[in-house]
Amino acid sequence: MTIASVTPAATVSSAERFFGGHASLPVMPEVGRKLLRSLDDDGVSLGQIAELIGKDSTLAAKVLRLANSARYSPSHTISTLQDAAMALGLETLRNLAMAASLTGTFPDVKGLDRQRFWRHSMRTAGYARLLAKLLQGDADTAYLAGLMLRTGQLMMAMTEPDQVADVEAHAGEPGSRFSLESSRFGCTHADVTAALAAHWHFPADLVEAFKDANVPLEVKPFSMLAAILHLSEVIADACEQNGDRIAALTTAVPELVEHLHLDLEFLRLRLDACGDPGQDVELMLK
Repeated sequence: MTIASVTPAATVSSAERFFGGHASLPVMPEVGRKLLRSLDDDGVSLGQIAELIGKDSTLAAKVLRLANSARYSPSHTISTLQDAAMALGLETLRNLAMAASLTGTFPDVKGLDRQRFWRHSMRTAGYARLLAKLLQGDADTAYLAGLMLRTGQLMMAMTEPDQVADVEAHAGEPGSRFSLESSRFGCTHADVTAALAAHWHFPADLVEAFKDANVPLEVKPFSMLAAILHLSEVIADACEQNGDRIAALTTAVPELVEHLHLDLEFLRLRLDACGDPGQDVELMLK
């Protein structure tokens, strides 16, 4: 699936138009900002993350619900954030908190089914984390980036809900959303997410990874994170459509698979072992 050729300047201009008019810029909660900054702090402790989450009662309640879900199979009821920290570990606790914080940042929008959207985003995040570990990338950053990858589409839907809904109705092939949006809007959800990340003062390399996620093989220098994001969305699309996730990769992005020298049979085993990263989305959205 190829993406229509659009100049970088035109893409930026097209993406920025979704931040005007009645589409107000969402505000990332302060706890979410601090969780993001903690990714660069190798000395952060479990206790500090638990204490930070506890400053937001709504966020804390979501994290506790998730910690008690079947996906994490707790041996006993987890009733405090300290229990959750010990049961889940730093990486999982922080990832769940970031997911819960981000889902609460955006309102319901016409043109996108909220539960379906965030289930797909959580799957993309989980697959990005898995791929980052396989490819020696930063798993925590990949999880956050995967979780955010489609948030630009929420901004697009606030402005042009019918057009976004039409794209979703025609996005029948894994990975096709990028091409359909590029033809329709002159930019993709990843471009709008890059603009959102820039408005939120995210690190420049993360903003660039979102921009590069559309066609990672066409960008120099090559961005491993951008490649991981594109692959993860293709896999999440296939999962949503109950298709073969490995076959989706070989059909949608064979050149990228070859470039990364991915061992697809090993990847299949890892995907099967990780289960469904989006299975607890209902608990996240309560």
